[in-house]
Amino acid sequence: MSRLPLQTLDTAPEASRPFIERALAGNGFVPNLIGVLANAPTALETYFTVGEINARASLTLAEREVVQITAASVHGCEFCVSGHSAIALKKVGLDRRTVVALQQRGATGNTRYDALVAFTRAVIASRGAVGDGELEAFTDAGFTPAQALEVVLGISLATLCNFANNLAGSEINPQLQDFRPGVLQP
Repeated sequence: MSRLPLQTLDTAPEASRPFIERALAGNGFVPNLIGVLANAPTALETYFTVGEINARASLTLAEREVVQITAASVHGCEFCVSGHSAIALKKVGLDRRTVVALQQRGATGNTRYDALVAFTRAVIASRGAVGDGELEAFTDAGFTPAQALEVVLGISLATLCNFANNLAGSEINPQLQDFRPGVLQP
């Protein structure tokens, strides 16, 4: 049970309702994250706005999902690990083995993804003050300085979602249960 109210289209503050409608239209259900963020319309608006900005980054959708799953795993947000695993499999087409490896904080076998995972973890652990070697390993994998900042952008989006879910104790929607860490198999 969520420690914060899960708002619905009927119960949410008026300013949150258009965002709930968008989530419902895009997912076919209202993810509990949206129901939680709807308690604060500005938080819900921030989620959608930063998500739209993040979608314009030069990182591919697959790379952005690698950042999201990695950050959610580090932040202990099983809800977001599950949700982004579903996106990675259904929308991106990542293979199950790669997604499970990301969930378990293991190597994916993809040099570029593994460099992205290592850099994302380093940014989170150091609060952005990564070492020269960590930044060099990231750029040596073919990423640009701009993409280093896009990783920070992705982490900022993840942090909003991960921390909101952790604060609320959001349950994982039934539609995402099969994508939970430990349930999803390679």
